[in-house]
Amino acid sequence: MPARITGLTTRLITVPLLRSWGAEAPENHVVVTELTTDDGGTGHGFSWTPTIGPQAVKALLDYDIAPFILGLEANPDMVWDQLWKRLHEAGGGGLTTIAMAGVDLALWDLKARQAGTSVAGLLGQRRESVEVYGSGVNLHYTLEELVEQAQRWVAAGHNAVKIKVGKPELREDAERVAAVRQVIGPDRLLMIDANQRWDLAHTFRALDILGEYGLEWLEEPLRADDLWAYRRLRKQSPVPIALGENVHTIYRFRDFIEAEAVDIIQPNIVRVGGITPFRRIAELARANSIRVAPHLLPELSGQLALTLADAVSVEDVEDASFGQLGILAGPSPVKISNSTGRSLLTSTDRPGLGFEFGKPAQLPASDSAVAESAVPASAVTTSAVTDSKGNRIEYSNS
Repeated sequence: MPARITGLTTRLITVPLLRSWGAEAPENHVVVTELTTDDGGTGHGFSWTPTIGPQAVKALLDYDIAPFILGLEANPDMVWDQLWKRLHEAGGGGLTTIAMAGVDLALWDLKARQAGTSVAGLLGQRRESVEVYGSGVNLHYTLEELVEQAQRWVAAGHNAVKIKVGKPELREDAERVAAVRQVIGPDRLLMIDANQRWDLAHTFRALDILGEYGLEWLEEPLRADDLWAYRRLRKQSPVPIALGENVHTIYRFRDFIEAEAVDIIQPNIVRVGGITPFRRIAELARANSIRVAPHLLPELSGQLALTLADAVSVEDVEDASFGQLGILAGPSPVKISNSTGRSLLTSTDRPGLGFEFGKPAQLPASDSAVAESAVPASAVTTSAVTDSKGNRIEYSNS
């Protein structure tokens, strides 16, 4: 008989970045999830947001998702589809899909653990390693700091690197792109990311100036929901267009692909709702000959990259992985090395996702200032639902 969900608990970890991503992003937030089933199984997952809404994500999990999934069969695809229908009126993506990821990842972790294999093994690992590209949230770096970062990427064996653009003056962007190209040489790939800072007219001006530096792609120059502008841009751009970190549903990815408005899609596995929708999005991209480049979270995206039919590169933002931030209970499930002269990611065979987040006593000391948050005691309630068999199941939102 299929196992059914009996519980879901959450806790919020807030961790300062080793170097701030800017004044608006000094820290990252992780909502850790633990899911239990009636056969004694336990799955561990998480939701993630670097800036906006961690408390809202946790509240959505505690007050809306937890009571709804109790009694459901612990099947990732089935639960995801039911949650999508349940939560859609609150918004077809964004905080809802970020919260859904906490359940989906826990279910895949549980399924792989019970099969005695890693998530990559469960999904059918196709390769031993994938290439990694160096990345950084570095628009606020001085030119000297940016050059030093590029030098570190070269030393690490990265054959591709990505930098931020979007300075007030286009000449500043040109100076920075030129400096990085000089450091990495003519043979390494160079990508630039504008993080939605430009309008269409400015983007065309930027391409006229920056295109001469041999760009592999231009990432998210426009607002992520402006399909009309992206379609027009891609028709005229000499540089491939990448987007997707702020696209949250397969339906929106389909819109961009069918409109021929994108060359490379970059789904963030948490923002789209977990492994279940990520796999569907990757299949959609492959069916339409669109490249996939997963966004951030190498401990997770690296493992899934090993399972994709087409080889992809994994993004490694300097000093920002969970392992580097010191919030994992054990070693990272992935390793990035350049023993072959190239920067490659490999994965362990640890069961499930292969990692859990540290408990309070395991987290960095106060000088690294990891904070945990729970539902206020005054808000904790005990309620009950009836599962599909008619059994009464009590739960607490704590």
